[in-house]
Amino acid sequence: MNALASPANHAEDTLARAKPALHVLIAAPRGFCAGVDRAIHIVELALERWGAPVYVRHEIVHNRFVVDSLKDKGAIFVEELDEVPDGVPVIFSAHGVPKAVPAAAEARGLNYLDATCPLVSKVHRQAERLVDQGRHILFIGHQGHPEVIGTFGQVPAGAMTLIETLEDAQRVQPENPDNIGFLTQTTLSVDDTADMVAELQRRFPAIQGPRGDDICYATSNRQAAVKAMAPRCDLVLVIGATNSSNSQRLREVAEREGACAYLIQRASEIDWDWFDGVTTLGITAGASAPEVLVQELIAMVSDRFVVESENITTAVEEVVFKLPRALTA
Repeated sequence: MNALASPANHAEDTLARAKPALHVLIAAPRGFCAGVDRAIHIVELALERWGAPVYVRHEIVHNRFVVDSLKDKGAIFVEELDEVPDGVPVIFSAHGVPKAVPAAAEARGLNYLDATCPLVSKVHRQAERLVDQGRHILFIGHQGHPEVIGTFGQVPAGAMTLIETLEDAQRVQPENPDNIGFLTQTTLSVDDTADMVAELQRRFPAIQGPRGDDICYATSNRQAAVKAMAPRCDLVLVIGATNSSNSQRLREVAEREGACAYLIQRASEIDWDWFDGVTTLGITAGASAPEVLVQELIAMVSDRFVVESENITTAVEEVVFKLPRALTA
């Protein structure tokens, strides 16, 4: 041993040599989008203004860490409005709700705030306009997702047909194909949705809808970052909830680009066998996952590997949505 080297330094050098090297690519944009940030801020401000408890119908966003953090501050999450007692504030989730929900809240005299993402609200308005024009809507989305339920609830029953797959787009037979429109969920696969929209436009040249699709900027940007990163990766880890549509799509995009990919809610869910033979790891996070969980994952990986990190940036997001007037007045 070098006479000038201390035993502590020697131990650190030995430990570093014992850990394998790992190149870590970190996607940007990742994590919170403007709609999620707004929704969480609405709950926090409501608690500051009115005190606990503040009730929230459904998960404000699809992330257990976020929900539990808000519970610790005094938020109470319920599935239905009838679980909310009289005289307390209630907040509707970022995914949007059917018109019947605020109507029921008003009928009870409840003080409510709507945290629906403005980009989802835009889809709601588009649905109303298409129905007002007498058009039947072919809606591209996932059965049972809260955003789909909320959008269907903006128009009369029977005014929309759900399209989940390319096969659905190929088979659907609207009663009046010359008087239809299409809309899409905001958190879908960019590529899959483009294929379905193209098929509908091929089959029904008179179909009306948005330019391209309604997929939000954050979903598109996060998928683009994964597309740029994943071809260089042996393994990609996506931080997000299993019921988060945009997070699931990130995992699928990584797999399509040739990487082995897993969706995890937190670093504690890692199976270290996934890292066998891995020299390059990619990391990203769904739009409902806070940055603290990304840093937690990087720290845990750094405990086992000598990490050399690199940011893969494909866009810079500066979108900010206004808060409800009730919280800013």
